[in-house]
Amino acid sequence: MTQINFDQISAYLDSLLEKGIPSVDCIIYKDHKQIYRHMNGTCDAAKSKAVQADQRYLMFSMTKVQTMTAVMQLVEQGKLSLEDEVGKYLPAYRELKVKNGDTAEKCRTTLKLWHLLSMQSGLDYDLERPGIVRVLKEKGPNAGTVELAESFTESPLLFEPGTHFQYSLSHDVAGAVIEVVSGMRFGEYLKKNIWEPLGMKDTFFAKPDNTGLERLAQQYIVNENGIVPMEQSCNYQFSENYESGGAGLVSSTGDYAKLGDALACGGESAEGVRILKPETVELIKKNLLCEAGIDDIATTMGRRGYGYGCGMQVLMWPEKIGSIAPAGIFGWDGAAGSCIQMDTASKTSFVYVQHVRNCGMAYDTIHPTLRDMVFGASKQ
Repeated sequence: MTQINFDQISAYLDSLLEKGIPSVDCIIYKDHKQIYRHMNGTCDAAKSKAVQADQRYLMFSMTKVQTMTAVMQLVEQGKLSLEDEVGKYLPAYRELKVKNGDTAEKCRTTLKLWHLLSMQSGLDYDLERPGIVRVLKEKGPNAGTVELAESFTESPLLFEPGTHFQYSLSHDVAGAVIEVVSGMRFGEYLKKNIWEPLGMKDTFFAKPDNTGLERLAQQYIVNENGIVPMEQSCNYQFSENYESGGAGLVSSTGDYAKLGDALACGGESAEGVRILKPETVELIKKNLLCEAGIDDIATTMGRRGYGYGCGMQVLMWPEKIGSIAPAGIFGWDGAAGSCIQMDTASKTSFVYVQHVRNCGMAYDTIHPTLRDMVFGASKQ
């Protein structure tokens, strides 16, 4: 087995700063041991303060990894089934409409939980959809997770559930299901069942008014002027009382690395705390996409060679994309360029964090490069 070339990874990460990425941070775990960490760059708009080990970031869609972990905990406990009808928990989803050209007709397929998890629900990522606008106008900061998630149904689905892949607000709906089933606020469920058991002390839901954002690294965006500072906000947190299962968390590289290590080691932490059974982690990795869905994720998101399981992409055909990593690598990423990737076969995981929105290079180049540098070394 080839050893991971840490010097090569560090040199690559440092080269990203030369391309304008303000800061980088990467942690690698193998079988409960942190075997690598490298950070570089600055965390403030003036670019005068060095990035710190406990820096916080807006994690955006990396939130989905935690939401899916929570869903699968409830599946393990028999409180949920992937075959459950979403309308069993959220009544607004019992009668759905689906687009048919310029009109809408009654949906013929019952929306099930696995449709949400695999992004085959027919929902989209329109944050200005009429239902959201209506509820926020009526309730303002008091608009809650379940109420807003149910409002998504006021717009017709794009397609019959299970027939295509469309990246969407599906996991926000899954977060609302967790609230109903657990009888707890979504964030409280995550705190009790994931954050506290794993010792994740820097993870919480962002707030629209930016409270509680101490140690948050400056957020940047790529636009016509280059890579420039932007507001310190998460536009996926619709209200003070809303907790987005798809994109709402603030966290740190160290916290996410603990989660990555636990999942890569079959759902158990270094301290022996089990958050999922090994067979459940393997179920997360099982591709749920139909044939059209596999084409969709390749063409709409550039994820060629990948399937998509319970809220995470799964590398299925590395040879099709020239990757030296083994099949079975799973994980997801975030809108500011972060990613988490795991491999249960080698019990290896890594978390990479930057804080730059609209950075296509992160997904097209950085994440695949790190994937092959880390997991290519474990391929026999």
